Amino acid sequence: MAVIKVNSRDVDMLARLIRAEAEGEGELGMLMVGNVGVNRILANCLDFRNIRTMRDMVFQSPGGYEAVQKPYFYQRARDKERRLARRVVNGERTHPASNALWFFRPSGNCPAQWYNQRNSGRYKAHCFFVPSPRDCPRVF
Repeated sequence: MAVIKVNSRDVDMLARLIRAEAEGEGELGMLMVGNVGVNRILANCLDFRNIRTMRDMVFQSPGGYEAVQKPYFYQRARDKERRLARRVVNGERTHPASNALWFFRPSGNCPAQWYNQRNSGRYKAHCFFVPSPRDCPRVF
């Protein structure tokens, strides 16, 4: 059962996003990027107040994704990424992105905190960061 309301266009949009942001990280990395996206829709806190739809989340400005500014994002969604997007929309969570609202790719080690958010771990090139449960209970 879906944890957020989506239609097929939303699944395609999430599929394109996870591919553009994390194709080089493999399926697990793409699932984690999807986790962050779904968490941002669920959160309604901090930088993500009033983010209610896939479109709101993907094209949030400021604070959205770099990938939407690149032509790669605008390619057609592929079946592989659609399947991954559906898994995330249906509630599959993968540590360290299970409760994360942010990720980025540093040139070196992951910092312990990023904009006052705690590092929850690293997967390949991406570091993931979580809010406090007190600030954003809906992502926990």
